[in-house]
Amino acid sequence: MDLFVSTVILLAVFLLVRRFLRWPVNRFEELGIPYEPSIPILGNMAPVIFRRVFIGEHVHRMYNRFSDTKYFGFHLMTNPVLVIRDPELIASIAVKNFDNFTDHLDFANKDADPMMGKMLFFLRGDHWREMRKLLTPAFTGAKMKIMFDLIVDCADRFTRNIANESKDGKVFDLEDIFGRYGTDVIATTSFGIAVDSMRNPDHKFYVYAKQTINMTFVQNLKLLASMHFRTLTKLLGFKIHGDEIRRYFTDVIAETVRTRKEKGIYRPDVIQLMMESRDTNGRELTLEEMRNQAFGFYQAGYGTGSTFLAFVAHEIAMNPDVRSRLRAEIEEVASKHHGKPTYDTIKEMPYLNAVVNETNRLYPVSTIIDRTCVKEFELPPATPDSKPVVLKPGDMVIFMPFSIQRDPKYFPEPLRFDPDRFLSGEVPQNHYFPFGIGPRACIGNRFAIMEVKIAIFYLLLRCDVEPCSKTQHPIRFSKKTFVLSADNGFWLSFKARKEASALAEDSVGVDEV
Repeated sequence: MDLFVSTVILLAVFLLVRRFLRWPVNRFEELGIPYEPSIPILGNMAPVIFRRVFIGEHVHRMYNRFSDTKYFGFHLMTNPVLVIRDPELIASIAVKNFDNFTDHLDFANKDADPMMGKMLFFLRGDHWREMRKLLTPAFTGAKMKIMFDLIVDCADRFTRNIANESKDGKVFDLEDIFGRYGTDVIATTSFGIAVDSMRNPDHKFYVYAKQTINMTFVQNLKLLASMHFRTLTKLLGFKIHGDEIRRYFTDVIAETVRTRKEKGIYRPDVIQLMMESRDTNGRELTLEEMRNQAFGFYQAGYGTGSTFLAFVAHEIAMNPDVRSRLRAEIEEVASKHHGKPTYDTIKEMPYLNAVVNETNRLYPVSTIIDRTCVKEFELPPATPDSKPVVLKPGDMVIFMPFSIQRDPKYFPEPLRFDPDRFLSGEVPQNHYFPFGIGPRACIGNRFAIMEVKIAIFYLLLRCDVEPCSKTQHPIRFSKKTFVLSADNGFWLSFKARKEASALAEDSVGVDEV
């Protein structure tokens, strides 16, 4: 263990002991809020930290235990938070009274690690509003339509590679291959470069980008320390990612912008849209701001995006009736459009929409959503015999789409994969929010859904997708990460379909600049 890590651990231990000696009286008990008993320092997180349970399942058990309350108390290590169970109260906090809860928990070091700390998700207050306003035009329906062909080109190339490798059948690690597809999509739409990571796994963009997702023990230690010891981490100048990675992504953005300006090149991607963005005062995004936001889109596209796609493919493979209905819809569209769908046809495929939405219901990648109070706000009583609770600035609440979307009160037979829920119009309002809720919901949700739909379209057109001996069903969730994923990964068998060639024509690629 090097000197830096040893120093960090000793300082953390010192501060933990100090905090233990000053452990406050339980605030939840003082306010009459139902709560889960906790232990000093680790709070209610001990089973998660020691990898005995996935955090979503851990909080879900408490969600069920406090079934008669609107909210209950939970200690996120040293941070007391309220878990809001009532969907109407969630909507009140996140939508109606958004101005009282504009921020996320602040733990990224914006000065020492701007590439991480200044991406849209971690920005707060007016800075977040300003950046959101600048970026929102990049994700309108019209702009999604412009970027559609870029994603089609990636999906077409990706699935051709998969089909070629699986002519006689082959078992694939879904997180690996879908991570490569996600890398190609983000590289072309957010950074303006071609990668083709299936054929070029040593491409520097893919190698560096993968390092930012597969974090080491030291990086996770820094992240945890940043959440609970902000003063210490600012003093030590913690950076989650190294300077080499930061310089690489900065250089990519700078070179792309310089080339386009010098040669008058226009390309329908996020870089172009950010280059053209202006605020109300005419201010342009700086190169650093472009890099930070493009990097944020990559983090979402490779990490959560590839996992979401893996869950979709898994449920398609495990449900033959779903697979048959979906393939029939895909083949009908393919035959009408010579194997290459349009933006409107992909958007309007009802059963594909239902399959994607049902996957998002059962496996919301954002299992926990947080909000931090910035203006005093009164919550209604948690139970009929309790009193209202006044939240002060700095107080934190969390919502659980993982729990609400698996609650039998709102979704009958919640563990059954049933896309027809989304065809019948029976999904309750305010009970389905896998990408967040209110103005702070994920800005790229439509982009992510489009990316997944296009991949599934081409994959089922060209390959049979079935379970294999390594397939785990029902899925056991990984205890090693805070993000929803499968323990031991996702594994399926793919086999190229001979009849696919009649439906899929050659796609026209798009130049990368």
